[in-house]
Amino acid sequence: MTDVQGGAAGAAPGSLCLVTGATGYIGGRLVPDLLAAGHRVRCLARTPAKLRDHPWAGQAEIVRGDVTDAASLADALRGVDVAYYLVHALGSGRDFERTDRQAARTFAEQARAAGVRRIVYLGGLIPRGVPDRDLSPHLRSRAEVGRILLDSGVPTTVLRAAVVIGSGSASFEMLRYLTERLPVMVTPSWVRTRIQPIAVRDVLRYLVGSARMPDDVSRAFDIGGPDVLTYRDMMLRYASVAGLPRRIIFPVPVLTPGLSSHWVGLVTPVPPSIARPLAESLKFEVVCDEHDIADWVPDPPGTPIGFDTALRLALQRVRDARVTTRWSSASVPGAPSDPLPTDPDWAGGSLYTDVRERTVDASPQALWRVVEGIGGENGWYSFPLAWAARGRLDRLVGGVGLRRGRRDADHLRIGDSLDFWRVEEIERGRLLRLRAEMRLPGLAWLEMYTERDEQGRTRYRQRALFHPHGLAGHAYWWSVSPFHAVVFGGMARTIARTAEAADRAG
Repeated sequence: MTDVQGGAAGAAPGSLCLVTGATGYIGGRLVPDLLAAGHRVRCLARTPAKLRDHPWAGQAEIVRGDVTDAASLADALRGVDVAYYLVHALGSGRDFERTDRQAARTFAEQARAAGVRRIVYLGGLIPRGVPDRDLSPHLRSRAEVGRILLDSGVPTTVLRAAVVIGSGSASFEMLRYLTERLPVMVTPSWVRTRIQPIAVRDVLRYLVGSARMPDDVSRAFDIGGPDVLTYRDMMLRYASVAGLPRRIIFPVPVLTPGLSSHWVGLVTPVPPSIARPLAESLKFEVVCDEHDIADWVPDPPGTPIGFDTALRLALQRVRDARVTTRWSSASVPGAPSDPLPTDPDWAGGSLYTDVRERTVDASPQALWRVVEGIGGENGWYSFPLAWAARGRLDRLVGGVGLRRGRRDADHLRIGDSLDFWRVEEIERGRLLRLRAEMRLPGLAWLEMYTERDEQGRTRYRQRALFHPHGLAGHAYWWSVSPFHAVVFGGMARTIARTAEAADRAG
């Protein structure tokens, strides 16, 4: 059978697709779209438990592995028709380009050895006529990964996008918070740069459609929406769509990418480690040179989606609390992956604990609702000034701070970011375990339990755990321990009282 373009037909419905990066923003949305298109899906994840609570988890095969580990990749790629490469080492340190290069080469080699029919990669839109040496490290690495995959010997689709607009995307969150919080802005000069944004729905449509490309197509495609705008235009149009007064914007040339990334970090939930590569990528005009993708993935009526429509769709999802994945869905690079605090004879050496227990005059269900609703707009139920100060301090030293908030106001799932914590384990109605992603000289967890005591009464139990790294870690614990009675003790009391009040109110 041949495709209309003359080559061998692509992957038919029922083909097996491997999705790497399924815990991330795009990957977590791609999986259900591939399933809806009739494909079988296998997800590769370093921590499979992070995918356990996704609505589609029961329909996909989830395997443990890492794109830098050839053995685990070989197992994951066995029998795969289409392999989606949606990972990158952004923010993992100064060697992230080397890490990206190594991972892409390993993936390319193993895909070829496994007989994979097609690789699909989502990269960045490369500015026209700019040599690699002048690109930002982020864009340079994306371009290099694309070339490595195209040279793999496996037919490859490289999709190159600029700013992705969708609920929860880092680009959308940056645009949203800058516009909403600053009616008057002194901005970097890159706000004058022309950009061709694309709606996340179109990105996903092109990704899914790429699975069916004929085998004789192996190339890069520029993908973008119908609008070419400056970042200033984007902020003004966001204000209009969101019903805000017109913003006043003063671009100045003195804000370097480093300074502007800190400016973005102070105003938005996006930390400097992510804001900087985004800002650096905006120095150059990123506009599509072609729209050849439509020859193989035709655009239905009304697509590609315009910028204003993409904003309305994203804002509606935010207001309806239907954000399925966020930019913070992926773990912070360098976040600890050490043994859990529940491991037998915990192998990490010293472990400091702070334990609080309270009997609660409420049903376990009422208590659990309060526990699962912690963080974000609900706060942390104790000494808000102390939590706010700790969040600001974390931002100052390059951490994520408190402003990541929650994906959903009422429900959590494994892998969710929760301010400067991440949900590591959740047993509905019984246990919520959070792992700290703030900058600390050690590893920290916070556990909250809903239990019944021997008399059948509802009991709330809370454990804060800290494994220090070196002398600085021990000094940190002892310096903050005098405040634990206020912070952790206050948290336990307020959680109990909130549950009791909610139970009485029905």
